[in-house]
Amino acid sequence: MSGRRLHEFPGGLKLEGHKSLSNAHPIRRAPLSELLVIPLQQHIGEPAEPLVKVGQKVLKGEPIAKPQGYISVPIHASSSGTVIAIDDHPVPHPSGLSAPCILIKTDGDDKWCEPPRFILDDWREMEPSALRNRIREAGIVGLGGAGFPTFIKLNPGTAPAVDWLILNGAECEPYITCDDLVMRERAEQIVGGLLVMRHALHAARCLIGIEDNKPEAIARLGEVVAALGDDTIEVVPVPTRYPAGGEKQLIKVLTGREVPSNGLPLDVRVVCHNVATAAAVFQAVEDGRPLVSRVVTVTGHGIQDPCNLEVPIGTPVEDLLREAGHFTDSFERLIIGGPMMGFEITSLRVPVIKTTNCLLAVARDELPGAGPQLPCIRCGACAETCPARLQPQMLYWYSQARDFDRVQDFKLFDCIECGCCSYVCPSHIPLVHYYRYAKTEIWAREREREKADHARRRHEFRQERLEREKRERQERLRKKQAAAKAGSDKKAEIQAALARVKQKKAKQAADGEATDK
Repeated sequence: MSGRRLHEFPGGLKLEGHKSLSNAHPIRRAPLSELLVIPLQQHIGEPAEPLVKVGQKVLKGEPIAKPQGYISVPIHASSSGTVIAIDDHPVPHPSGLSAPCILIKTDGDDKWCEPPRFILDDWREMEPSALRNRIREAGIVGLGGAGFPTFIKLNPGTAPAVDWLILNGAECEPYITCDDLVMRERAEQIVGGLLVMRHALHAARCLIGIEDNKPEAIARLGEVVAALGDDTIEVVPVPTRYPAGGEKQLIKVLTGREVPSNGLPLDVRVVCHNVATAAAVFQAVEDGRPLVSRVVTVTGHGIQDPCNLEVPIGTPVEDLLREAGHFTDSFERLIIGGPMMGFEITSLRVPVIKTTNCLLAVARDELPGAGPQLPCIRCGACAETCPARLQPQMLYWYSQARDFDRVQDFKLFDCIECGCCSYVCPSHIPLVHYYRYAKTEIWAREREREKADHARRRHEFRQERLEREKRERQERLRKKQAAAKAGSDKKAEIQAALARVKQKKAKQAADGEATDK
């Protein structure tokens, strides 16, 4: 195992893991649902555009929606069946709102489209750009967080050479164990995906960071890496401290490098991907399979049989809960994600999407109660625990006041929404909710500003075009008038010349008559 020197990130918390609830048994496959609800928006960026129509039959792995814009990826059918609707449907989102989805009634055959659409003869011989395009065609996004399209993070662009490619296996949030089980059971796929990613980036060295509360995963990946015999790849246990799995925090721990404010890991010549994302990349390039399923942890003291399930994308949450034994008598609420960064849902009709890593069924008194919200007492506990070195109380005051210019002055967008500040707040202020609200409002204003700027540019272009056309018409008229004037002048000259000739002839005739007399 690695003897690499580790560094510390500021703030953070030591939390009870509750990992043993769900990590004692292997991953099992969830039964195929009769209905799959597949949202067109499952990642950061533009939603996909439907390629299918109601009544159309589809096969597993067949593209059913195409990307719109650069920051977008296609979506594929998670099983074979018939498209029965393309309409708004409840989706997993903190707002609780509905969004456009493709609804597929499965036929039970679960038949793959043939031949595999994305299989590669030898990815090692491919240009990185072509490899990235294949990964995009497979619809792969980050499976550990916000769901950023993977092919974009594999594109260094004009940046200097990538020093480190990091696979994030920290899985620091309590209760969630899906990455832990993937690392134990699919270590070869993870390392294979790592090699694909390294080829796309031309990264010099690779690190796999895993919190030290996952000894089985550390040992299994260590075996695979050792068998590979490549000393540029290391498995590195990191101290268990939340949020060590944050991208910037893990980079700091493993390399000592700090991603600048409003910057990207690429700015410090590092690229970071989730371990499950690496396994999905391997399946795409080696087996030709797009991203149509993922491992989801179903856990908490409010569920009878906590477990990890391989779930087709679009499976309704209620079907997973049924597979996990449904709720206990003490069940209180359901959270998508973990207790720190997840959000509560009230509808069991919402589907699993590409970024769904956990369903947490919370029992009564299982998590600390929120309690009544009280005024901020300026104790500073939130600032002490903030891993991004922010001033949460200032962000709270300006978010609450809707002063979105000032809130950005305090680096709102450096907040990773880890929830440490809310967790330690003695006044029970839901600080992260205010930050999310401020971010949403700022993004909405930016979109409105972009629309206004676009409309202004279109108006200015139209005015410029009208002015140009007016000038062109005036120029044509001027030339026409000049030509007409020139023609009139020429005609006058001709008439004058003819008159002179006539006068001359008349004079000559008169002179001849005079001579004859």
